[in-house]
Amino acid sequence: MKTLTVSIISIFFYSLVPVVCQGNWMAGTARIMITPETPLVMSGYASRTKPFFSVKQDIWAKTLILEDETGKRVAIITTDLVGIYSDISPAIYAGIEERTGIQRQDVLLTWSHTHSGPRLTLKDKPSSDATEADTQNSVAYTKALQEQLVHLVEVASRSLQPVDLSWGSGVASFVMNRRQRTPRGVRLAPNPSGHVDRSLPCLKVTTTDGKIMAALFQVACHNTTLTQNNYALCGDYSGFAQAHVEKRYPGANAMFMIGCAGNANPYPRGTMEIAEQHGREVAREVSRLLEGELTPVTGPLPTVLDVAHLSLQPQKSIPELEDIVKNGPSWLKGNARTMIEVLKNGETLPITYDAAVSVWQFGTDLTLIGLSGEVVSGYVLATQSAIGHQKLWIAAYSHDYFGYLPTAQILRDGGYETRGLFNGMGWFDEQAEEDMIETVTRLANEAGRKFE
Repeated sequence: MKTLTVSIISIFFYSLVPVVCQGNWMAGTARIMITPETPLVMSGYASRTKPFFSVKQDIWAKTLILEDETGKRVAIITTDLVGIYSDISPAIYAGIEERTGIQRQDVLLTWSHTHSGPRLTLKDKPSSDATEADTQNSVAYTKALQEQLVHLVEVASRSLQPVDLSWGSGVASFVMNRRQRTPRGVRLAPNPSGHVDRSLPCLKVTTTDGKIMAALFQVACHNTTLTQNNYALCGDYSGFAQAHVEKRYPGANAMFMIGCAGNANPYPRGTMEIAEQHGREVAREVSRLLEGELTPVTGPLPTVLDVAHLSLQPQKSIPELEDIVKNGPSWLKGNARTMIEVLKNGETLPITYDAAVSVWQFGTDLTLIGLSGEVVSGYVLATQSAIGHQKLWIAAYSHDYFGYLPTAQILRDGGYETRGLFNGMGWFDEQAEEDMIETVTRLANEAGRKFE
């Protein structure tokens, strides 16, 4: 195991190379180690309340800046973190715009959802499961991270060079539906017949002398090979995958995003060895794609960003909520307690939740959709049905980490993914699925996607 001697300020980036442009894209990339210098409480499992004991693998933040033929720039940021909350990200977006000119709608901020990374918070008041010292350490780390992500984009923006873009899609076989039906309802367990998205999209960024600058790839699977018993800092399978790709292609930045993985777990899972195994599988598939025949990606790159007004369930009375606390499933009790407190204080509960959604249209070659929250795989089918199956990349776990976004069917069936907003202020209504798909369809149209 590594000792805690690493720094969060080491940064790597491409230097300018004077070459003749063969395509219509310019790009720059950078990465920064974000391994905490001080052990922090980990995020992802509520039962785990102590700081990590060791560092199995350093964690990273990385960015890819793309500039199309019109001079428009966008930034994709990937991080080995469980999620970035909506009270943390505004300072990042504001700093990026101020120091690079890249606007909010042109930033896709994502996270790998590793459950073996540090907890982020700006709240000075300790939660019930953390000491005051642990909380202050987490706040200091989070504030430093905000600045590091802004600086990361700033550095990459100064290192643009001509590139070619291409993309394709492979398969990740270890993705397993985790919603098992039982006589007592849906429980978290492997369900081989349940729907998941096993696609593995990959974007290749190649300099004009043929070198791979960056590989951006995605798996629609919870980054939870490691369970609540793990106290070693680690990127889980996605961290190992990125490391393997970068070892195979020296100088390249391997960047991981996660798709509609809300109802999917790795299978098997539970040990570091299995996490490394899944990482090797992803890296092999990414390498196969990078060395095969991919589809060229052209510009221009129009982008749109808006919010989907996702419907929440009608307000329940205090007695109804108290009954849920007493007799309801465990995953609904926390929100019920929060809502009781709000109502007893004479306040009102929201009727919708505004979730950020972005659509980036790469010429006529690729539509990249960025969804907020822990989106379940059914949204892949619903989106494909609405705007077409081809030339489509659906990313989730970006923009805003607010909780699970279940489909109407999952809400009817029940289970852990129906637990509602992380802030405790509501549960999604079945109408939320239609709200999201209508927003995605409208934005895809605005961005210029050609529907099938």
